[in-house]
Amino acid sequence: MGNRWWAVLWLGLLSLRGAATASPDSEDSVPKEPPRSWSSLTRLEATTLTFQPRAGVGTDEGFVQVEPTLVFDGGAGFGLNLGAPVRLRLWGGGEGTGLVRKEDWDSLSDFGQVVRGLKLGSNNAPVGVWFGALESYSLLSAHLVRRYSNRSNPDYHPAGGFLTGTLGPLYTQAFVSDVLGARLMGVEVALDVQHVLLGQPREQGRYTLALSAVHDWGRAGGRAPSVTLAHLDGTAVVVVRPGFEAHLLAGWGGRPGAGGAWGAVVGAGADAVTPTLDMRLRLEVRRQHGGFRQGFFGPDYELARFKVAGPEGFPLAETSFPDGYSAFGEAEVGWDAVRYGGLSRHLKLSLGAEAFSWGRFDVDGRVAVQLFARSLEVALKGLGVGMGQSGARYLGSAEVRWRLLGGKLYAMGTGGTLLFPTPAGTLRPGAFASVGLGVDNAR
Repeated sequence: MGNRWWAVLWLGLLSLRGAATASPDSEDSVPKEPPRSWSSLTRLEATTLTFQPRAGVGTDEGFVQVEPTLVFDGGAGFGLNLGAPVRLRLWGGGEGTGLVRKEDWDSLSDFGQVVRGLKLGSNNAPVGVWFGALESYSLLSAHLVRRYSNRSNPDYHPAGGFLTGTLGPLYTQAFVSDVLGARLMGVEVALDVQHVLLGQPREQGRYTLALSAVHDWGRAGGRAPSVTLAHLDGTAVVVVRPGFEAHLLAGWGGRPGAGGAWGAVVGAGADAVTPTLDMRLRLEVRRQHGGFRQGFFGPDYELARFKVAGPEGFPLAETSFPDGYSAFGEAEVGWDAVRYGGLSRHLKLSLGAEAFSWGRFDVDGRVAVQLFARSLEVALKGLGVGMGQSGARYLGSAEVRWRLLGGKLYAMGTGGTLLFPTPAGTLRPGAFASVGLGVDNAR
């Protein structure tokens, strides 16, 4: 389970949102060059960037954005990705605004964005550490932290991190959403039951019990109420075949100190890995009671901690979640096909959806596809929370990159919607759009 996270996160680090470079941990049917002990990548992007308010709230702001990037790859045990966007004002912002957009650098946590990724340790190391942006992050069993992003607030740019460790039958993962501020942090400890009862097995992790706990201090990225949740999980791998596993799971959780706040879950999942396909599927049935819910720290959390989606309009920690049942499904698919119909097509799909018995529906998804020998990349991302009730929340974005002149130069365009938290605890709607050029030595 932990090894998959190393591969996915390091792939994202080296691909740099679409560069045609392969992860050292990923599988690819393209013939590989002999491994190098050290390599690097440099990149520079320059774009125009416009922030526009929606519904007549606030004023337009325009910027020139310059974004340098530097990557060092030291092999399986070390990697570093540095870079951050610098936004220089062209117009808007009102009186007293400076040349550089102050919201990008007005707190200690914002300086964490300079470190996009830092990896120490490999898949086979007993201890490993990773720092950087958290995008669609899940904490092991994922019944507390699932598909979480620490950059959902457009004015808050922290560097998160997690640590993994293995000792005998124990596997542990601990994470923080902000290494420079008192925010979200948690840990999950998984026990290999077969290892304890029968000695070290041939296949580790087939039968596990896990305990997780997560706490939000609420003291960085804007003040918000603190909250604590805990969860107990059991997993049994029932089918093991080359390139395929299927498992069953069950769990129970609650909010310590909040009487009657609990939830239960049962489900099944499957993982399939081939030289061209990496697929993970999960289906769960959940029960919520007394304000507790699975996936509490999800893709919308950095906004919901100020104002939850729905008619209440209170912070998530102070909102009573209705009692009821839900069905949750998740799919993670990575496909790498070479010279299929004369073209190279590469696809990454991530989708999660939950339907509640009382009429609410949530969905979160992102898809990225590369075409024409990876010269063209199109990425789409969408979020819908609280659909089916008043006060539903919708966010979306799109990005296109087209590589020119042999791949060294590329044109890019992005656009989408945003929600900006305000000191009053409300969310100000806005939109963004940008176009520009970039150059790197990825090819």
